Amino acid sequence: MQEPDITLVLGGARSGKSRLAERLTSEAAAARAARRVYIATAQALDAEMAARIDRHQAERGPGWATREVPFALADAIRAAGPEEVVLVDCLTLWLSNRLCALPDPLAADVLLEPEVEDLLDAISQARTSLILVSNEVGLGLVPETPLGRAFRDCAGRLNQRMASIAHRVAFVAAGLPLWLKRC
Repeated sequence: MQEPDITLVLGGARSGKSRLAERLTSEAAAARAARRVYIATAQALDAEMAARIDRHQAERGPGWATREVPFALADAIRAAGPEEVVLVDCLTLWLSNRLCALPDPLAADVLLEPEVEDLLDAISQARTSLILVSNEVGLGLVPETPLGRAFRDCAGRLNQRMASIAHRVAFVAAGLPLWLKRC
């Protein structure tokens, strides 16, 4: 059996990052004769988001085990076994979930640090290959609100830390991957 590895797929909204991550997961699972596991961090908090989640599940098709994990992502990664290849979609939704649950979201850097460290530890110790999806949110305008700026800053730092432990990092634009790192 191959050693577990970590791939980070970055991109903007509707860039094609999830499609690439799904393909990479399917290829890795086929090479290992492993199950494909989709860890979904989105929450269906309104009808539009529920429809979006349903559409994404239908587009993936059969053969995926889906685990809905809006908060306890590190635990879900630790629970994944070597007979699985895991796609996490996406880190920025997980971060948003965590940020909005804080008593003071503007202190996110300090308040989320233990959870980010725990997530990094879980990923580093994973017993399976992981494909992580995250939005690159720092390419646009400076957000208008303090909460928006706090989210952008936390997401940028999270992506940097994930990229530092990943074996491969791709940036996707217009459906095309640009490989930033391949180890």
